[in-house]
Amino acid sequence: MDAAKLTQIALFEGLSDAQLKQIGGWADEIDVDTGYHLIRRDGFGYEFFAIIDGTAEVMDGERHLADLSAGDFFGEMALLDEERRSASVRATSPMRLMVMTRQEFHSMIAAVPALDERIRAKVAERLDNSAR
Repeated sequence: MDAAKLTQIALFEGLSDAQLKQIGGWADEIDVDTGYHLIRRDGFGYEFFAIIDGTAEVMDGERHLADLSAGDFFGEMALLDEERRSASVRATSPMRLMVMTRQEFHSMIAAVPALDERIRAKVAERLDNSAR
């Protein structure tokens, strides 16, 4: 994946060109149509996603949890905790996404420890918001 596109994703802010190039080597870029289910609740987690363009909704059954847009990321919780997916994510517009496998995701956070901290902080924020 082109490292320049990674600069559009807040998670990767402040990383060096070399780090972005390395991450780009682990990532693929995909396009999905409106209505596509990227993640299904209770499924096994195999991928990490970051939105380059487009929007999605996060659902827990019939309960709307959040809206996602360019710069947001998702799918990390099941990869970090090796648990089943905690929510479903469906595209609400055509989307362009960065995607990584579980192995690539773990390689990324091992190579750039600051990303592990950023991701875990976002997970904590999400869990705090969902408890309200």
